[in-house]
This record gives sequence, structure tokens and C-alpha cells, in this order.
Amino acid sequence: MHLTRLKLTGFKTFVEPTEFLIEPGLTGIVGPNGCGKSNLVEALRWVMGESSFKNMRGSGMDDVIFGGSNERPARNMAEVALTLDNSDRKAPAAFNELDTLEVTRRIEREEGSTYRINGKEVRAKDVQLLFADAATGARSPALVRQGQISEIISAKPQSRRRILEDAAGIAGLHSRRHEAELRLRGAEENLTRLEDVLGEIDGQIEALQRQARQAGRYRSLAADIRRAEAMLALIALHEARAHQAQAEHVLEETVRAVIDQTGIQAEAAKRQAIAAHEIPALREGEAAAAAALVRLKRGLDELEAENRRARQRAEELGKRLAELQTDLARQESIGRDAAESLTRLAGEDATLARESEGAGDNTEAAAEALEEAERALAAAEAEQIAAQAALSDLAARRGALERALREVREREARAKAEHDKLKRDQATLEAISIGAPLDGLRQALAAAEAALRAADAQAAVARTTLAGARERENQMRGPLAEADRKAQRLETEVGTLRKLLAPATGDRWPAIVEAIKVAKGFEVALGAALGDDLDASADTAAPTHWRETGSGEGDPALPAGAEALAQSVKGPSALGRRLAQIGVVTRVEGEKLRALLHPGQILVSREGDVWRWDGFTSAADAPSPAARRLAETNRLDDLQREAIAAREMAEAACKALETVSGEARVAAQAETT
Repeated sequence: MHLTRLKLTGFKTFVEPTEFLIEPGLTGIVGPNGCGKSNLVEALRWVMGESSFKNMRGSGMDDVIFGGSNERPARNMAEVALTLDNSDRKAPAAFNELDTLEVTRRIEREEGSTYRINGKEVRAKDVQLLFADAATGARSPALVRQGQISEIISAKPQSRRRILEDAAGIAGLHSRRHEAELRLRGAEENLTRLEDVLGEIDGQIEALQRQARQAGRYRSLAADIRRAEAMLALIALHEARAHQAQAEHVLEETVRAVIDQTGIQAEAAKRQAIAAHEIPALREGEAAAAAALVRLKRGLDELEAENRRARQRAEELGKRLAELQTDLARQESIGRDAAESLTRLAGEDATLARESEGAGDNTEAAAEALEEAERALAAAEAEQIAAQAALSDLAARRGALERALREVREREARAKAEHDKLKRDQATLEAISIGAPLDGLRQALAAAEAALRAADAQAAVARTTLAGARERENQMRGPLAEADRKAQRLETEVGTLRKLLAPATGDRWPAIVEAIKVAKGFEVALGAALGDDLDASADTAAPTHWRETGSGEGDPALPAGAEALAQSVKGPSALGRRLAQIGVVTRVEGEKLRALLHPGQILVSREGDVWRWDGFTSAADAPSPAARRLAETNRLDDLQREAIAAREMAEAACKALETVSGEARVAAQAETT
């Protein structure tokens, strides 16, 4: 193999992708100090599998990634790819199919390195062996660094051996030999441990055999216990179902009582609804009548107050009138006195005139008396005029007072009439309570009664429909409950039998009886004929198993009258030859046909009697665990079919009940409406 190309990306100072071609012959790199010449050699060593960061002149392996500068940011990844020419096919067998190999090492900051050869991810050890077979590598003397010549001269013999192995090209073989020695030592240790384990296993085999026999007995006893427990559970189930039936009967009676009470409550609710429907109108009438009564009482109170004021005014006017009448009487008396005075004075004047005619001597005295009389007359006339004016004033005031009194009396009469009318209205209102809206309420009542009669007719039809629907619903609940109880009972028995017949968990080699199906009535016969042989496995890897031994075409036929048990049993083909040599007969025929048996043949009765060809005879006894298991398996199949049929019947009854319940709900809604 020859190195042909080196590609660097982000490795130390080579921040940009850089590719170096290694041509045939001598290739040299010339440059000033610090330009990165030694980084190329370190890149070669790094891609060849160098694992020491100290040899890479760093404080950690992440230092091989470009750390950044003033002008460039740091990189998070470095990758070096080395291309090899493998045209001479000297690479390891795993990579020797291609002419060109590309070895790539990639490192990401704080995540470690990955190696790839031709794009396929490999181990660092694979890369190191690849270069070791080519007499080179990360620490090979072929890569000469500064100061290495002096190290080689002063090296110890062990280090010189390493140099000679590299020069001879056997460094890879040395590594492989070391690895092979480690594997051989590990294999020797494993063999030693295996011998110890085998010794322990040999010591445990006998104990395991005893445990296996105990486990067999335990399984038999456990099956008996499970059977007894199942019987107890079945008895408890029957008792629980009896209690359940009694409770359901009580529940049905309670439901009927609830239905009756519900009908009574519905009727009461209907009457309450009708009464509640009429209450608002009555309350409105009562409120209107109460408002009218309040208005009438308020008007009556106002009229009574006005009447009291009128009476007070009439009393005042009466008192004024009495005073005026007194004044008028007094004025009339004064007028009468004045008239009397005038009459008296007129008589005196006539007397004086007569006297003047008779006696002239008394003329002057008469004249004086006349003047006095005239003055008295003028004064009397003035008094009369004043009295007449006062009388006129009093008469005017009397007329005004009489008119006011008449008005007061008229208003009193009107108030009394209005008061009487209000009394009559109040008595009428109190007599008829709400007389005004009574006619309207009667009409509304008549319409409501007509609507009630129509609604009663519809409700009667709805109640009849509802009663029929509920009767049908109640009639269907019984069959549904019975079908559901039957389905639940069968499903419970199926579940119990499934648990009882379930194979033991962790059983590596299940018994062949698990794979056998036997016709009804032949379970005891099969169990008596095969016995414990049914506990063997059909797996040939099991310690005790059934194995196929051919079709048995040359085997002798059973005696005439014996029916082969194979016709009533379905199971693994390994049992076919054995079952073909077992005949099922009656107890009487068994005694007769026993002498006709060939070697290997067995006669068995359905009751469990056994007659074997070598003379062994066994009377019918209690059925074996295998026979009981087969019988329970058949019973489980029957129960499963019965459970499926019962569940289908229960679902059909449930759907029918849902239909009838829907009709009942519709009828109940119609009755409620």
C-alpha cells in the first residue's frame, strides 16, 4: 500500500480544506519555521490512530481543532482523510476488495473522534491494524520526528524489538497474537467455569428429578384442589344467584310500587298544573278587584271628609243665619217702633192742627212744638232710612246665606247620594268578589273545560298506549334478565374453566394432553388407557416425549367388535400408532376379547376398565387427572357455544327491550304533553 493523498480540514493551522498530493518518489515540504510543516506529520499520525494528546503537543485532544485567531473564529470540528493505493491487495481481508482506501478521522469538540474507512465507520483498532500490516502507524519508526534518531540509538532491547518488528512488517501479527492470547486465556477461564457449572448441574440433576416427581404430584393435587375450589365457587355462585333472584323479585315488586306511586304523583301533578294555570288569571282578577276596592274606599273617605267639611260649613252658616235673624228681628222691632212713632207723631200733628184752628194763642207754642216735631220726625226718618238700609243689607246677606246654605245642602245631598251609591257598590263588590271579570272568566273556564276534556281524551289514549308499552317492557324485562343471568353464569363458568385448564406458566415443555381433543364419553377411556403417558410432551427436545415411529401399516388389527380409540381422539400424529392399538369395548366384550389381543394392544371400556395384551387387568376406578382434564376441556367447548348463544339471545332481548323502552318514552312524552 502507498500513501497518495492527504486532506486536512480544520486541523490545527489548516482551517480551510487543504489537500496534499504524495507523488511517487520523494516529496518534500519546504517553509520557514512556524508555517505548519510539523502539523502535516502530526496529521498523518493522528489519522493513523494516535490516542495521546501529549504526542500531539496539546493539553487535550480537542486542541487539534483550529482554536481561532484575530481574524477567524474557532472551529468545532477537525477532519483528516488519508488516501491509500491498494492495487497490490495487501490490506486486511475486510478492506482488501477495493484498489483505493480512504481512511478518515473526524473529531468534534467535546464529543470525541470517529474513524471511517471508505465511508464505513470502524474502530480505532481496525485503523491501527491496517497501518501496522503496512509496516507503519502512528508510533511506527517509519515516521521519523525530531530527536527520534537519538532515541533509537539509546533505545532498550524491547524498544529495538518493536523497531525490528515494524521493519519486518509483523507488527500487526504481534498485535493480533496478543489479542489471540487474551482470547485464549478468556476461553480457558470460561472452560474452567463451564466444568464447575457442569459439576454443579450433575449434582442438581437428581434433586431436580425428585422435584419433577413432586411437581407432577403437586400438579395432580393442584388440579384436584382447583376442581374442589371450582365446585365451591359454583355452589357459592348458585347460592348468590338464588339471593339475586330473590332480590330481583323484591326489586320488581318495588318497581311496580314505584310505578303506581308515579302514576298517582303524575295525576296530582296534572291537577296541580291545571290549578296553577288558572291561578294567574284569578290573581289578576283579585288584584283588579282589590285595586278597585281601594279606589272606592279612597273615594268614600274623600266624600266622608267633604261631607264633614260641608256639615261644619252648614253649622257655621246656621249660626250666622241665627245671628242674622236675631239682628233682623231687632231691626224689625226698631222699624215697628219708628212706624209707631210716625203714627203717634201724625196723630199729634192732626191734634195740633185742630188745636191751631181752635186757638190762635198757642200758635207760637205750636210752631215751636211743630219744629221740634219736625226735627224729631227728621231724626226718625233718618233712623228709618238707616234701619231700612240695614234691613236691605241684612236681607241681601240673608239671601246670600240662604243661597250658600242651599248650595251646601245640595252638595250634602249629592255627597250623601254618592256615599249611598259607594256603599251599594261596596256591598255589591263584597257580595260578588270579582263581579266585573266574572263573565270573561266563565267564558275562559268553559273554553278551558273544553280543552281539558279534549286533553283528557288524548291523555287517556296516551295512558293506554303507555300502559301497554310499560306492560310489554315489564314482560320483556323478565326474559332479558333471565337471558343475561344465563349468559353471565355461562361466561363465569367458561372463565373459571379456562383458568383451571390454562397451562402452567413457565412450562417449557407442555404436556401432550394440552393438544388433544377427545369425543364426549371417551375421556375416561383415554385417561385409563394412557394414564401418566399423557403428561409427556410432544416436543422431541423434552426429557420425556412422544416421537413418531412410522405409520404402523404392519401392526396387527384389533379384535372384531373393538373400535379403535383413534377414531374418537384428535391429537398430535405421534399418538396415532398408539391410539390405533387401543380398542374401546363394553365391559362384557372386554373379558371375551382379551384373549385375542396381540402384543402392544389394549382394550378399554368407557367406564375405565383396562385389559392389556400381557394379562394386566384394571377395574374402573376414579378417573385420572388427564381424563378429568379432557372432560373439562369438552365441557369448556360446550359451555363456550352455550355462552355465545346465550349472549346473542341476551343482546337480541336487550335490543327488543330498547325498542319497547323507546316506545314507552314516546308514550310517556305524549301523556305528559
